Amino acid sequence: MRRKQKRVLLALGWYDYSVHRGIEKYASEHRWHLSPIYAREKLIPWGWQGDGILAWLGEGDDLADFVEQARKPTVDFSWRRPHLPFPRVLVDNAHCSKLVADHFLTRGFRHYFYYSDAENWGLEERGEGFVAALKEARCKCEWLRWHKVPQFGHDREQWKRKRQWLAGHLRASPWPVAIFAGTDIQAVEVMEACEDARLPVPERVAVVGGDNLLLAPDSMSVPISSVDPNHQLLGYTGAELLDKLMKGEAPPKEPIRIPPARLIVRRSSDLLAINHKGLSTSLRYIMEHCQQPINVEDVVAAAGMSRRGLHKAFLGILGRTPGQELQRVRMERAKRLLLETDHKVENIAEMCGFASLNSFSIAFKQAVQLSPKYFRQAFSASFRP
Repeated sequence: MRRKQKRVLLALGWYDYSVHRGIEKYASEHRWHLSPIYAREKLIPWGWQGDGILAWLGEGDDLADFVEQARKPTVDFSWRRPHLPFPRVLVDNAHCSKLVADHFLTRGFRHYFYYSDAENWGLEERGEGFVAALKEARCKCEWLRWHKVPQFGHDREQWKRKRQWLAGHLRASPWPVAIFAGTDIQAVEVMEACEDARLPVPERVAVVGGDNLLLAPDSMSVPISSVDPNHQLLGYTGAELLDKLMKGEAPPKEPIRIPPARLIVRRSSDLLAINHKGLSTSLRYIMEHCQQPINVEDVVAAAGMSRRGLHKAFLGILGRTPGQELQRVRMERAKRLLLETDHKVENIAEMCGFASLNSFSIAFKQAVQLSPKYFRQAFSASFRP
């Protein structure tokens, strides 16, 4: 007898193409019938009958009321309404923030901003994570909250006032300064404020955005770096959890957090803000030659310093040794190649300067807690366009 087809409603109060691709992938594998309403919160499908709901309950009380009253197995991708009794699959915003903090710290920045412009759970988590990661490295971060200042409002002059306010903070800061914007839209606002203030990016202000939603970033005069929060896996995992709920399994006690896929480094943050000549030279050498079978002795030679002196400089300024930095850069390159190419793992090992597949696999699993093969399966291959 043919199995009944599951009918799943997408009650998503926020649109993201990547989330839908992840849901689509799972639905195709399990022959679901999807009923989409996407971000049209004013078109509530009262009377809908089906088996389960995938929801993003951000703005819009009507949509939240409908989902709650439907009494169907439901997974929520948002933390805006924690009182609702739904299991959740959420972006790991603290992990996203740590990626950005490590990126800036590695490049030697000592002055930091986090910028947000709304009372939003995701923006708050990213800000808290960024401040905490920098505090752990004994660095301070000033949080620029536009929605908390006296100039904030909803009149026609707000757009202009916001940029003047941003530009004023950036002018007054010691340079170079690194700024993490909670979203890519906010990162664009920072870039435009820098342009108004005639502050070159990244030479005076380095910028990273928070969600990899930029349109045609490489066509910008200064392409903006951004975190890929892995929304494809978010959608897929949410659909997978809903399937279990529809089969009668118990929901998880805590939200499932999806780690980011990577930090996409573009020109807006690609700067070494380090006054120490030997350290700066050695970092640049590592970045340019990590694909070759270089070792710490090669890095020491490039710096023109003693091994002990360079080791001390690395620990004092970056908090890690030359060997640890070489390994970190190689791992970031390996993750990018695993996500963006179809190269065999053994070829990627060679392209990252490892002498053998075995040594690469051991190092990768120690750094990422996943094997290269599983990392690719979990974060990339299933979701390539």
